[in-house]
Amino acid sequence: MIIRRTLLAATAAFALAGQLAAQELQEIRMGYIADYFGTSIAAVATDQGLWEENGLEADLKVFTNGPIQVQALNAGSLDFAYIGPGALWLPASGQAKVIAPNALGYTDRVISQPGIESMADLTGMKIGVPEGTSGDMLLRLALEEAGMTLDDVEVVPMDPSTVVTAFSSGQIDAAGIWYPFVDVIKQRVPDLNELSSNEDFFPEIAFPSSFIVSDERAEDEDVIRRVNAVIKAANDFRRENPEEAVRITAEFLNVPEAPLLAESQLARLPSSAEYEELTRGGQVENWFGTLADLYTQFGKIEDPLPASEFYLGSFYAD
Repeated sequence: MIIRRTLLAATAAFALAGQLAAQELQEIRMGYIADYFGTSIAAVATDQGLWEENGLEADLKVFTNGPIQVQALNAGSLDFAYIGPGALWLPASGQAKVIAPNALGYTDRVISQPGIESMADLTGMKIGVPEGTSGDMLLRLALEEAGMTLDDVEVVPMDPSTVVTAFSSGQIDAAGIWYPFVDVIKQRVPDLNELSSNEDFFPEIAFPSSFIVSDERAEDEDVIRRVNAVIKAANDFRRENPEEAVRITAEFLNVPEAPLLAESQLARLPSSAEYEELTRGGQVENWFGTLADLYTQFGKIEDPLPASEFYLGSFYAD
């Protein structure tokens, strides 16, 4: 009888401890995009228990691009989000704050139909592009390098899945889009041409994707540091275990591994310690500042904030 009471007491104590632990978890809502670099941090963090390890309970929500996530942040339906470099104009214009770099990607491409061999050949042609994304930015850079502007082509705004359909069916002549969508299109149009890549502009211009926080939660230093701890641990796991990270991400998204594996090789992945050092040295701010200045040149924003005001680097580097 004594043993039974002892077991019951121990069971009750264990259950109570579990309840208290659950109560102590800080709930956050975080957005992600369903490609490798847009998902892998969240997927690895979930698989490895990094959220709970850092006192967080993450409600993860999928989106198609960065600007829509920023809208959700501003509407109060998200706390944190992932954005590609093409959406950095939003934090630079005072909408949300950047809390951490993700990857230095070169997944973006300007692609064209067979027979279109150069940017100059696109004069007067239809180009599909998701507005406000890294594909949009690369298109503008590639046109500028060719001595052209958006006025020289017919830009057709469309979401990424529509780009795939429109290009594959020949409704558009070119696109500013990124992997893995490029791989999907190549399966249908194997002879397409890749006219430009992010890597063409490195190192003068880097294309860091990043994680952002809503203005409402930007003052919550404790939660931001916890989220950063998750991001750093997941980043280092992804860097040190690339094939395992691809497997975890594919399982998380319920998609084949092969396209994600191809995408995973299209970026530079500094370690978290390297990112911390780059932040302390001002390089990360320079990357963000350069992109913000480009968006000013492109007419996307008029008066960008200094990168020191929209990148919370002190929270990341400390």
